[in-house]
Amino acid sequence: MNVAVCIKQVPGTTNVKINPETNTLVRDGVESQINPFDVYALEEAVRIRERAGEGKVTVITMGPPQAQNALREAIELGADEGILLSDRAFAGSDTWATAYTLACALKKLEYDLIICGMQAIDGDTGQVGPGIAVHLGIPQVTYVSKIESLDKRKATVQRLVEEGHEVVQVDVPALFTVVKEINEPRTPSLRGKMAAKKAQIPVWTAADLEAPVEKLGLLGSPTQVVKIFSPDRRGGGEKWEGDGPELATKLIDRLREMQII
Repeated sequence: MNVAVCIKQVPGTTNVKINPETNTLVRDGVESQINPFDVYALEEAVRIRERAGEGKVTVITMGPPQAQNALREAIELGADEGILLSDRAFAGSDTWATAYTLACALKKLEYDLIICGMQAIDGDTGQVGPGIAVHLGIPQVTYVSKIESLDKRKATVQRLVEEGHEVVQVDVPALFTVVKEINEPRTPSLRGKMAAKKAQIPVWTAADLEAPVEKLGLLGSPTQVVKIFSPDRRGGGEKWEGDGPELATKLIDRLREMQII
């Protein structure tokens, strides 16, 4: 069973900077980590391979050269190999262009299943996984909380919804986005750390993907960030002291002065 996992390296800090010209995050020199939801996707992929007793787990990420660190961390956690998509042409991609680029890379691989985290903590859109499935023309199930059965033809999964869960059966190959309830990620093993240290991480560019440049990065992004700014700080409020009835009366009088009530 060959499983591909798409991960994203996200800022490991809230102290981030914005490029004023491109309105995109400045990632160079910023402490980063694997998107937490993607760790659950990776763990589930490794478990599937272990249960099958064959196959491999391939992890893909798109980003600057430093994103190679996320792939090595994924190998420490049990992945067999990692592939980095890195090219100036990919810079500024929105979710549509990101999904297209990852789909182009996945077309070059042999896979039975693709697993993604349900969303990235720096964007929270949850759009990239489903977008990949659309570009590849394969079934997708989002918010998967349990894989009940899986073979190379069909999969039956539980999908988390507001009212509880749904049981869904789909043809394979398919793409799943998973929630954190699906498993408990393992810690890196010594064997994994040694494998990560020795691993050769191939870097694929736009030319390697044979993808048209106009569909990549800012050029291929239907959505554009026009402006990013920090809201003005609000001035200090008033602090009143007293008992409940007194404060309630004072509040009502103030709201009337402001013509709110």
